[in-house]
Amino acid sequence: MCIVDFVQLFQLNLSNNKFDQKIPKEIGRITQLNVLDLSYNLLVVDIPPQLANLKVLVNLNLSHNGISGLIPRELETLTGLQDVVLSYNELEGPIPNSKAFINASLEGNKGLCGNVAGLDPCQMPSYVVKKHSMAKGRILILITVLPAMGALILLCVFVVVLFMCDKRRRVGDVERWDDGWLSITMLDGKALYRDILNGTEEFDAKLCIRHERHGSVYKIDLPSLGNIAVKRLHSSFQNTHPKSFMNEVRALTGIKHGNIVNLYGYCSNAQNSFLVYDSLVSSPAIGNLTNLVYLDLSINQITGSIPITLAFGIHPELQFIDLSDKVFHGALSNNWGKCENLIDLRVARNNISGSIPPEIGNVKGILGLDLSSNHLIGQIPKEFGKLRSLVNLFLQNNRISGNIPEELGLLTKLESLDLSDIRLNGSIPMCIVDFVQLFQLNLSNKFGQKIPKEIGRITQLNVLDLSYNLLVGGIPPQLANLKVLVNLNLSHNGLSGRIPRELETLTGLQDVVLSYNELEGPIPNNKAFINASLEGNKGLCGNVAGLDPCEMSSSVVKIYSMAKGRKLILITVLPVMGALILLCVFVVVLVLCDKRRRVRDVERRDDGWLSITMLDGKTLYRDILNATEEFDAKFCIRHGGHGSVYTINLPSLGNIAVKRLHSSFQNTHPKSFMNEVRALTGIKHGNIVNLYGYCSNAQNSFCVYEYVERGSLSSILSNEVVSKKLDWLKRVNIIKGVAFCFVLHALGLVTTDCSRDISSSNVLLDSEYETCVAYFRIAKILKPDSTNHTALAGTYGYVAPGKF
Repeated sequence: MCIVDFVQLFQLNLSNNKFDQKIPKEIGRITQLNVLDLSYNLLVVDIPPQLANLKVLVNLNLSHNGISGLIPRELETLTGLQDVVLSYNELEGPIPNSKAFINASLEGNKGLCGNVAGLDPCQMPSYVVKKHSMAKGRILILITVLPAMGALILLCVFVVVLFMCDKRRRVGDVERWDDGWLSITMLDGKALYRDILNGTEEFDAKLCIRHERHGSVYKIDLPSLGNIAVKRLHSSFQNTHPKSFMNEVRALTGIKHGNIVNLYGYCSNAQNSFLVYDSLVSSPAIGNLTNLVYLDLSINQITGSIPITLAFGIHPELQFIDLSDKVFHGALSNNWGKCENLIDLRVARNNISGSIPPEIGNVKGILGLDLSSNHLIGQIPKEFGKLRSLVNLFLQNNRISGNIPEELGLLTKLESLDLSDIRLNGSIPMCIVDFVQLFQLNLSNKFGQKIPKEIGRITQLNVLDLSYNLLVGGIPPQLANLKVLVNLNLSHNGLSGRIPRELETLTGLQDVVLSYNELEGPIPNNKAFINASLEGNKGLCGNVAGLDPCEMSSSVVKIYSMAKGRKLILITVLPVMGALILLCVFVVVLVLCDKRRRVRDVERRDDGWLSITMLDGKTLYRDILNATEEFDAKFCIRHGGHGSVYTINLPSLGNIAVKRLHSSFQNTHPKSFMNEVRALTGIKHGNIVNLYGYCSNAQNSFCVYEYVERGSLSSILSNEVVSKKLDWLKRVNIIKGVAFCFVLHALGLVTTDCSRDISSSNVLLDSEYETCVAYFRIAKILKPDSTNHTALAGTYGYVAPGKF
């Protein structure tokens, strides 16, 4: 019986086992169940009528068992039921008057009857109906006789009491009469007794809400007291301890406290004895239960109309609440957003009006939200995008309008989404394709345009309903990616074109409804499509009743053949044209570059101008000169031993650092300098500062570097305020960046030896505190192709261990 605790269960499949005995009636408490499959077991006896409580049930399979008896008439109320399989059992009697049962699979049940192909018409009275009528007759006799016998016994007891009582007398606040009538109440006892007898219709069973050890509880509404609970006692109870009972009642009628249920009084005569209480269900006192954790009022016999705003307050410990089934009215309070521990909120099938409070978006841990079948207006709050844990969202059958907010795309854990019949418009939003775990999707509204092909990415989809919209265009073949799809409903739209052949691969598909569209061409060779609902599509053909057979030379086939031919031409021609354009571009580049004279990657001019860069050297030189206003001092950010550093912004490179060298520097070691620049311009790595190039003429010589925003590690560590931002994780990341440079050198990917003179001064940090190692002292670095190192190069304390 543990399965009945799975209150959020959506699909239950226990088929192909050896379960025996009865189907547990408690399964009717799993009210979110959509698919129930108990086929191929050894189940016996009858189908429990409690299955009628599964209001959202779509698929029911009880085939290949030993189930007998009648199919419960209560199952006619399951209006959402689409696929029913009851074959190969021992069922008998008439089938329920429901479309799902009329179209059900019922073979192998010899006793069933009804106006369905393959079944005999029901005859009244048939032997089956007679048998069940006799059983019902016996139950009716028991229901009639037993209360009568109880009443006779009760009458005998009260006759004895009559002989023991004198004329009317009062003991304290106990009112007694000669006819055996007695009351303990602050009100008019006789009037209260008469009102309760009339209100309960002399304790009619239909008003009974609960049976307890000492009596039965009835709920009625009196003009004088409002909603009250009447506990009718068994005849033997008050005679067990008469004095203690009277004393207890006398004490409780005098207590008036918000945390104690009011006892209005006690009335008794020869026929009835009952206690009169305040009704908890309608009392605003529920709103004061601050420690309330779990409340389920969905399966009850509550009548009347209860204002939901008054009945509930702020319940910080509340986790589950179910207020479904037409009792509550009024608007939803924004206090629901203050129930921080709420996991499941269900207020379906009530008379709730007003808009949905956006404060519900503050309940971050909620898993299920069901506000369906009410009178809600307004739009879906965009604050729902904050409910990142939400699994089930049901808003169908309301008066909500507008569009689906894009923020709903953040609900990536959704498994069930039903927004049908709520006046939404526009196009189906692309955000739904992010619901990768979605199991059920129902968007029956007024959506227009095409069906998004991206729906094919929701590979867990089991139920897809886009019926009663304004969708046009074709059915996307990408729906063939929905390998576990069972139910597909695209009816009552304006869809045209052919049904994609790719859908034949959906072997799990069971129920297909494509009626009332403009589809044409052959239907896929798939059992689900052969049995599909296809009426209202004049252009469809196939070997199915109601459709014309397909002709291979039909105009439909010709149109689609021509369309495929055009696509094939485009697929062939476009790549060829692209290759020709690319070839022309390379020819132009070759023509422009054939006159340029290059010495390796060093560009020289007769006027003494020289550059080493991956860019146009002349243009780069001119842009830098203009941007720095010929190296004006206001752009200078630092002076060093070999030159001054300027920072500027170029449209082509963004923020850059320009190091203008002293005139004597490049002439000191010209060859090693050129080799080093040439090596560094070829290095592209995230942890090494990019050197864009070097330009020189008679007036200026400078290197062009990537600009690193936060400067050197040395300057940051020396600043007490700024250094506090370098937490432990950032410092470890800096060390990793420096280590990457050593790895590149060790692997031979960088010819420049970064292990020399590494210090906090040439470790730079960008805006995200990522490490970039700079090589500003390039004049001291030796030629990379030299093999003779006779002296130790580097600074003691920073030199690599391998240099010793």
